[in-house]
Order: sequence, then structure tokens, then C-alpha cells
Amino acid sequence: MAANKQQGSYLTLFWTGATALCAGLAYLTEGFGKLVLVLGLAAVAISLVGFLKVKPMEGKTAGVAGNSVLKLLGIAVALGGWFVTIAGLHITTSVGGRLIFALVGIGITLVGVLGVLPVAFGSFMAGKA
Repeated sequence: MAANKQQGSYLTLFWTGATALCAGLAYLTEGFGKLVLVLGLAAVAISLVGFLKVKPMEGKTAGVAGNSVLKLLGIAVALGGWFVTIAGLHITTSVGGRLIFALVGIGITLVGVLGVLPVAFGSFMAGKA
């Protein structure tokens, strides 16, 4: 997660700010909710600026760049599975039909995430070296 203390501090600030941001959105109609929303947004913004300050100190990223076309294909397949699931809501009104569409969509998404994207990044199987 965080390689050094500075990154850990910004990561903690980010997650705390994100939690406060969500709580502020949940209670937006109340006065205290607006305050929490603004504080959460400020914490997230400060942490993101901090991440950008720390990034140049890390040096060059190790690893291969990967194939851009395969990366885009993996993202497209993963999103395609989501679209199949959403389309199932509009195509059928039966619970069984929607369940089938959801399972097919999850399967397509898993093919994109576990099949195509690892190939794009150069890691084919966990068991192979």
C-alpha cells in the first residue's frame, strides 16, 4: 500500500477524507452534513496533491509497459459484461431471466479481468514463471 511514512500519511488522509465525503453526501440536507462534505472534499484534495508531490521521489517504475490494444480490449470486455447485466434488466422482467443475464455478465467481466488483462500486462498465470 504505502512504501514509506509520507505515502502512508497521505493514504490515511485520503481514506479518511473519502469516508467523510461519503458521510457528507449521505447527510447533505443537514447543516452538519454540508460541513463534513466540505471537510472530506478538502482532505481528498490535499491527499491527492500530496500523492503528486511524493510520486517524483519514487524513481522509474519497474516492469514492462504492456500492449495498449490488449489493455483496451480487456477494459472493453469487462465493461461489456456490465452492459450485458444492465441490458438484462431492460430485456426481461422475470427474476430468473435477470439472474441468467447477471451471471452471463459476470462471466464476461471475469474473462476480461482474469483472462485478457493479465496477458496485456505480461503476467499470464500465477503458477507459471
